[in-house]
Amino acid sequence: MRGVLADIDRWQQSGHRVALARVVGVIGSGPREAGATMAVNDEGEVAGSVSGGCVEGAVVAEALEVLTESRPRLCTFGYSDEEAFAVGLTCGGTIKVFVEPLDW
Repeated sequence: MRGVLADIDRWQQSGHRVALARVVGVIGSGPREAGATMAVNDEGEVAGSVSGGCVEGAVVAEALEVLTESRPRLCTFGYSDEEAFAVGLTCGGTIKVFVEPLDW
């Protein structure tokens, strides 16, 4: 989380809206531990990582939708999930990512 704070602050100071995505659960083998964090601004700029690359694009899309809807959501990506497999989560596990808007 600390690694994205400067970017979040800079984006908010520039008037951008920001969504925060955090790994809240890992079942089996996962690319990152619970607590891994990614911030996404309303222009699609990214800071941090929730998966080391394998589902980042899907998480950015979810974050942009969260900003549009102003509603948090819990997303699940796993080997049996067709979308996650398509974006490369082949480690055999499942990750749960909570995405929320940071509207202060």
